[in-house]
Amino acid sequence: MASSYNHSAIEKKWRENWKKNPVNINDGKKPKYYCLDMFPYPSGSGLHVGHWRGYVISDVWSRYQILKGHYVIHPMGWDAFGLPAENYAIKMGVHPAKSTAENVANIKRQINEIAAVYDWDMEVNTTDPGFYKWTQWIFVQMFKKGLAYEKEFPINWCPSCKTGLANEEVVNGCCERCQTPVTKKNLRQWMLKITAYADRLLDDLDKLDWPEKVKKMQTEWIGKSYGAEVDFKVDGREEAIKVYTTRPDTLYGATFMVLAPEHELAAGLAVSETKEAVEKYIYEASMKSNVDRLQDKEKTGVFTGSYAVNPLNGAKVPIWLSDYVLADYGTGAIMCVPAHDDRDFEFAKKFDLPIIQVIAKDGVEIGHMTQAYTEASGIMINSGEWNGMESSVLKKEAPVMIEERGIGKKTVNYKLRDWVFSRQRYWGEPIPIIHCPHCGNVPVPEDQLPLTLPEVESYQPTGTGESPLAAIDEWVNTTCPVCGAPARRETNTMPQWAGSSWYFLRYVDSHNEKELVSREKADKYLPVDMYIGGVEHAVLHLLYSRFYTKFLCDIGVIDFDEPFTKLFNQGMITGKNGIKMSKSKGNVVSPDELVRDYGCDSLRMYELFVGPPELDAEWDDRGIEGVSRFLNRFWNLVMDSKDKETEPTREMVRLRNKLIFDIEQRFNQFNLNTVISGFMEYNNKFIELAKKTGGIDRETLRTFVILLAPFAPHIGEELWQQLGGSDTVFHAQWPVCDEEAMKEDEISVAVQVNGKTKAVVTLPAGTAKEEAIEAGKALVTDKLTGTIVKEIYVPGRIINIVCK
Repeated sequence: MASSYNHSAIEKKWRENWKKNPVNINDGKKPKYYCLDMFPYPSGSGLHVGHWRGYVISDVWSRYQILKGHYVIHPMGWDAFGLPAENYAIKMGVHPAKSTAENVANIKRQINEIAAVYDWDMEVNTTDPGFYKWTQWIFVQMFKKGLAYEKEFPINWCPSCKTGLANEEVVNGCCERCQTPVTKKNLRQWMLKITAYADRLLDDLDKLDWPEKVKKMQTEWIGKSYGAEVDFKVDGREEAIKVYTTRPDTLYGATFMVLAPEHELAAGLAVSETKEAVEKYIYEASMKSNVDRLQDKEKTGVFTGSYAVNPLNGAKVPIWLSDYVLADYGTGAIMCVPAHDDRDFEFAKKFDLPIIQVIAKDGVEIGHMTQAYTEASGIMINSGEWNGMESSVLKKEAPVMIEERGIGKKTVNYKLRDWVFSRQRYWGEPIPIIHCPHCGNVPVPEDQLPLTLPEVESYQPTGTGESPLAAIDEWVNTTCPVCGAPARRETNTMPQWAGSSWYFLRYVDSHNEKELVSREKADKYLPVDMYIGGVEHAVLHLLYSRFYTKFLCDIGVIDFDEPFTKLFNQGMITGKNGIKMSKSKGNVVSPDELVRDYGCDSLRMYELFVGPPELDAEWDDRGIEGVSRFLNRFWNLVMDSKDKETEPTREMVRLRNKLIFDIEQRFNQFNLNTVISGFMEYNNKFIELAKKTGGIDRETLRTFVILLAPFAPHIGEELWQQLGGSDTVFHAQWPVCDEEAMKEDEISVAVQVNGKTKAVVTLPAGTAKEEAIEAGKALVTDKLTGTIVKEIYVPGRIINIVCK
């Protein structure tokens, strides 16, 4: 009997060996493959088994690509600026620079426990001035192109984090980071004009090999719609209110109008009797987030006392304010057609407003409407010259008709808003803009970048709408680089997303001091072939990264406009009852003890074995014992067979090729949990075969070891060496299946009489239908009664003789 598998000694041995002899070699001849993890922000809690899952998936895939003959770009870095790192530092009472450095060191130690083939020479950290110099450089280029601009308007405000938030950072009305309910605050902000790329961001989703759910989420977030802008004159006044509608065909049914409380005309439309109520409503709406306003089930509103004029029929329609209308969508004003919109119908019923049906099934008007008629088509009624037209046809033609009559124009609208890019915090990239009283906003000259973050003792957010940097006079006060006059630096900092929107480009040229990335290396190694991370970044990070990549392509830094060719979203590892792991819940499972007790390879494989990698899975430590037993059983199989010089039998060759075929099929479909179960199934088959033959041939064992190595690299290396390999197993070639060799010589087929199995016949593989049926009938002759009316053969599975 072979010696038992000592995971501690073997894993230590091969880690030391890999330091001296890396397995991922760039010899300049191999094709590249770029496999990337979504890099972590260095939180103080370190890694738990849930974090391991994504890193194991990416490493297994990277090692697979190495065995397929690629030079694999597989880097790691740190998303270390922004709210998560600063909030942790505040909680711990230390400076974020100190806590971030400590957390990076700890997580890097834990990541190394995974034994991943990360190239640490490529490592980046978003807080490194050598890195954020280029984050600032990108901002300057956007400013020069008119894509970065200042604007004062109501933004999402987190009273706990004391900073502004982009719409994407508000989840269910709360701050995405701290879950505090979000309010509104009027602030001067820096914006990025991501809306300029809306169509390209939408259209180019078709060329990406991404999960459909992610593409759908981005499509809905961009929210492109077609319709018309229509001008409603305010009765008795010079102003007109412009509305955007996707249903201009229903214009005759518009019986009232609703404005967002923030609309520029909202307060001024109040008459003396409504002034107090209108002002109160506007204030209350300002304290709600956009998400809350859209999700509120109970519609609220206030009548301004003013009326608008329907441009088609001259009817006066009351003008209301309601917080379900948002100032930053469309024009911030909507025409309301309660007969054909559920939301408008609900509002009209609550406030006793008129309901006029303008679309009817078969042209027949409903006498008393109890709900909105929202069918896609119907015949126009109560619509003047449009009566009798098919509504689906009119919907397309109405925008042109409206434009021809001079009361509006056809247009396209988007839900996507420009990106709020300012944060009133300390721990972030300084925005490289100087405010000059004579020259206006001036970018910091490129040869003066990076504009470094000043060292301070007090960095806590002020809550006043100003960054803590505003209090550092010696840093704020400067001179204008254009005219030399006294000027002030911008004191807001960039959001966490600034560095993570382009970091993947820097990895391939991380030491370049003269360029963000050289075109030579960009052309050779980019874009990313496989991107692995959580679906929680489907809108935020992925949308921003696509925007940055398209911009950098436009200005010639790179020659591709999509950053990630293929995307895989791994599921979450949770605690019991599906609860997310966190220190506060006391359900965090650390990998450290499991590595000590079972070994890195066992934990790597168990992370994948717990369930389909794209789905969430509940953690249960007990399952790792089964994986550990498998590795020990496989170890014993190899060690017992390696010196016996067993000649391969037909069955060994067949099983070997079946193993190759099944594992690669499951691997390429990313069914990694079934790859692990496949290893276990075939190991059992080989163990049973070895009992009959005395051992397994060396070629079969070497094949199994190569297939296993990406998942369990330590034991893979050791067994490869034990089987005579002189170089690393990862310089071997991935096995190729001989499909002819894996076919069986004989097959067992159930023989049924009237659907009930009566015998099993053994046939040569490829037996013709007639011969198979005759062989089966011969075994059940005594079971056949009556007349045979049908003979059925399902090749390789069933012979069924039907009697009557």
